[in-house]
Amino acid sequence: MTALEEFRATVREWLADNLSGDFAALRGLGGPGREHEAFDERIEWDRHLAAAGWTCLGWPEEYGGRDASVEERVVFHEEYARAEAPARVSHLGEELLGPTLIALGTDAQRARFLPPIRRVEELWCQGYSEPGAGSDLASVSTSAVLNDGEFVITGQKVWTSLAHVAQWCFAVVRTTPGAKRHAGLSYLLVPMDQPGVSVRPIEQLTGGSEFNEVFFDGARTTADLVVGEVGGGWQVAMATLAFERGVATLGLQVGFRRELEALVSLARDTGVLDDPVIREKLTRARIGLDVMRWHALRTIDGEGASVTKLVWANWHRGLGELAMEVLGAAGMVTDGDLSEWQRLFLFSRSDTIYGGSNEIQRNIIAERVLGLPREARA
Repeated sequence: MTALEEFRATVREWLADNLSGDFAALRGLGGPGREHEAFDERIEWDRHLAAAGWTCLGWPEEYGGRDASVEERVVFHEEYARAEAPARVSHLGEELLGPTLIALGTDAQRARFLPPIRRVEELWCQGYSEPGAGSDLASVSTSAVLNDGEFVITGQKVWTSLAHVAQWCFAVVRTTPGAKRHAGLSYLLVPMDQPGVSVRPIEQLTGGSEFNEVFFDGARTTADLVVGEVGGGWQVAMATLAFERGVATLGLQVGFRRELEALVSLARDTGVLDDPVIREKLTRARIGLDVMRWHALRTIDGEGASVTKLVWANWHRGLGELAMEVLGAAGMVTDGDLSEWQRLFLFSRSDTIYGGSNEIQRNIIAERVLGLPREARA
């Protein structure tokens, strides 16, 4: 048995032993569109993981991580998904902000924020999108003015996942008045529990409210909580986005495979699988999933991140549409509670928007990977 196989066996055994007792009821709960499910209990599960050393796997050991290899992290995420372990609540801090601070933060910032992230004692949200600047991050207008050692922040963020439960926000704001596009942006760490910060949940098609509007009206954060240089926020934000599309997507795909297998079973049980058109579409979905996995493995942590996002988002949205075809007329009816397939169809519409819309990903691929001329911008 290779070292990687031994690691896989260890992860699998630990999850089997620990997803028991009260934690057994958490199997399959949470995730996009379902973050409201057993939220407090899932926090306790995350802290249980942390106590056993299963959080922040890729972080260096000096910051409390395991310094796990990419291969080991892929194995962990795959086994975690196969065990139907509950969706993590600390993803934004652990997978996005933590690696960003390790790479670009100060020693003081790492000392202050990394330990509570690893122990799941502080939750984070991401202040990127705005009403007039969705995936076009360079167009943000939320401003921050330095005054007596503090940045005073004014503006609005939107589609801010889990802002209503987060203690902190990492936000991209404009600190140079009159600067355009990428220039003059800064990456600030902002406490959420203060006067001048208000959060308004946005009710989604699925009935949940994990996305939020966040209003900054004179909110403050100290000058030492800018990550990187003042005015250098674009580079820091791009580093965070690169971490967002890392190895966790392999675990995401295990969940996709489980959804597809369940849909095939539904089609078989209802007789819809005998329809050659449906059967062909399900077959193409299976092939697409295999292609997605091999592409992600080949390009992980490289320039293929935008392609990977484009592929999985469109595939998953297509699966939701295929589920409605399998259900037929029954998919149009609800007694007030959405079925898992109706929820998949509705929420997967957002897959091609959050984390970088299809249009933005295609621009990135064209301009930065293929070297095509930049799109004309106002």
